[in-house]
Amino acid sequence: MTTEGGQPVKEVTSDAQGAWDVQVDKPGKYKVTLDPGSLPPNSQVRGGNNVRTPTVYEGNCSTVLFALEAKGAANNPQQGDGGSGGESSFWTQAAQLTFEGFNLGLIIALGALGLSLIYGTTGLTNFAHGELITLGAVLAYAFNVGFGLQLIPAAVIAVVLAGALGYGQDRLFWGQLRKRGTGTIAMMIISIGVAILLRNLIQFFFGPQTETYTDYNTQAGIQLGPISAAPKNLWAMAIELAVLVVVGLALMKTRTGKAARAVSDNPALAASSGINVDRVIRIIWTVGAAIAALAGIMLGLSQSLKFTMGQDILLLIFAGVTLGGLGTAFGALVGSLVVGVFIQVSTLWVPPELKSVGALVVLIIVLLFRPQGILGRRERIG
Repeated sequence: MTTEGGQPVKEVTSDAQGAWDVQVDKPGKYKVTLDPGSLPPNSQVRGGNNVRTPTVYEGNCSTVLFALEAKGAANNPQQGDGGSGGESSFWTQAAQLTFEGFNLGLIIALGALGLSLIYGTTGLTNFAHGELITLGAVLAYAFNVGFGLQLIPAAVIAVVLAGALGYGQDRLFWGQLRKRGTGTIAMMIISIGVAILLRNLIQFFFGPQTETYTDYNTQAGIQLGPISAAPKNLWAMAIELAVLVVVGLALMKTRTGKAARAVSDNPALAASSGINVDRVIRIIWTVGAAIAALAGIMLGLSQSLKFTMGQDILLLIFAGVTLGGLGTAFGALVGSLVVGVFIQVSTLWVPPELKSVGALVVLIIVLLFRPQGILGRRERIG
């Protein structure tokens, strides 16, 4: 048994009835690996997946089951552990992973929304967007741990500061590049350099270690049918969904939202109709950076904080944006939910270390068969 990060916890041997028990020091997500060589002769793990990733909550006992069957009897549900218990265990785990996938998908959607809005209004694929996610989590950590603020006000301050940084980025840097006529490909390459610079600055001030917030770490899980969830996860999902809905409605109903959609469709025509394109883009940068910071805070609350957390989730964000449709806000939400659920549920059949490979598969398939994404529009080039 190890932590999700790979640190060893304990190695145990089950008793004659196949039961085993491990006491852990703190709640969190762990990885349990069953050694197939320790099984009785002619026995195997049903489905071939000998890895489980349970989430342990404060005051709760997490049960991990490995359904066994006789070798060569994969299609016979009456052999092995009796069939019904194994099926029940499979669907319980599938339900838990689906819930965790929705949680992850909403976090990805927050990051993907800002990235998609920036791309829609400027045409820039911003590879430094992951560092904005990390920055939000680190700023909240600084106010929460360094200044002793409770996490909620610390998170609010971090989101506001990140939004101000997004505004400053566009006014002092990206906006100047646009005025000089810098192409989108050159700006994309520049964003890679900005990402490396910000990542190393965050590592310098934050450090290479993994940290957690001081609040909401040790919460007892709530049992909702087959799903076990900490209250913080339920509140976080509600906040994430509310923010996504509010931003979506703002894009559809407000004057600024309509202006942003006009700039996304045709910047030159929008400017000729009296829309201040630079002002709209700066608002989008401000909102996008603030939402990215919120995504980082939620990711740190769900998992833990480290200076590479934004880089690690950036691939999933690109997959969600590409699947939903570049430049579409609602497409980013739909695509991110699909990616989040897909990679979590895939651990039923593949090792957890390889679950993010599913994001690459999604990218490849979408680019081959529907490059405009689920909600994207076909566009003529030339």
